[in-house]
Amino acid sequence: MIKFVFKRLLYLVPVIFGVTFMVYLLMTIAPGNPEEAPLRGILDEELKEAKREELGLNDPILVRYGRMLKKLFSLDHDRQGSLAHKMSVHLPKSLLLCFTALFFSVVLALPLGIIAALKQNTLFDGVCMVISLIGVSMPNFWLGLMMMIVFALEMNLLPTSGSDTWAHLVLPAATLAFINMAAISRSIRSSVLEVVRQDYIRTARAKGVPYGMIVRRHILRNALIPTVTVIGIQLGELLSGTIVIENIYAWPGVGRLLIQAINSRDMSMMIACVIVFAVFVSFINLFVDILYSLIDPRISLN
Repeated sequence: MIKFVFKRLLYLVPVIFGVTFMVYLLMTIAPGNPEEAPLRGILDEELKEAKREELGLNDPILVRYGRMLKKLFSLDHDRQGSLAHKMSVHLPKSLLLCFTALFFSVVLALPLGIIAALKQNTLFDGVCMVISLIGVSMPNFWLGLMMMIVFALEMNLLPTSGSDTWAHLVLPAATLAFINMAAISRSIRSSVLEVVRQDYIRTARAKGVPYGMIVRRHILRNALIPTVTVIGIQLGELLSGTIVIENIYAWPGVGRLLIQAINSRDMSMMIACVIVFAVFVSFINLFVDILYSLIDPRISLN
């Protein structure tokens, strides 16, 4: 397993460079290139060209990309307001929001999906599937605004913005949790239904094995593999989903920091946020692969 983890960590290096280069390339060729901001007030073409040469904007794009990365990783990490300081403040907020939403979505989705599958075509199954369909189809920004109107403005139960107390966490976490709960519950239901129809389940029931033991030892264990995959994907999407939710609820996380960097044309901060997203998703994929071997020993890590 150590060799597998080390190999995956090595793969992370080209992934980070590839993602950041694509973002840098898109930012340079798109209108409003942040690197050309100092040139916008210069009308004289000769002065503008001299300024371009001074800033190194005439260099090849790979040279400019390397210069940007050098500047990014050589920032004064101890200085108040530096990129590293901002990340140390905002990243824990985003992780808190993501894992809180994931916890509640999994805790609610697993029993709902399992019971819905075991009680297929009943009223409970139908209600669960309708709720899941609504959750999957509903845009997170619309749900966030509706929850803010109902629970904050109309009922005056929860604050609309900030991160000072646990009450500030409820609305953004609930918004993310509901949408992810819908996707996870649909996945676990489909997985359980597929396992229930297998021959070894009928054999175990024919032998007189207690139904509760069949559910615990056979159905759930074999249904967890695709469910773990969906949970890993949803966790990766949670961090990207916080970009919208954090701005709706003014939650001071990496998503809100990214929007502020885009508005202020801060390319270094934008690239830093992209690196955080890429590393987070890569580690989630690594963790999911390790979970596969723990759930099913027949799966080897090579």
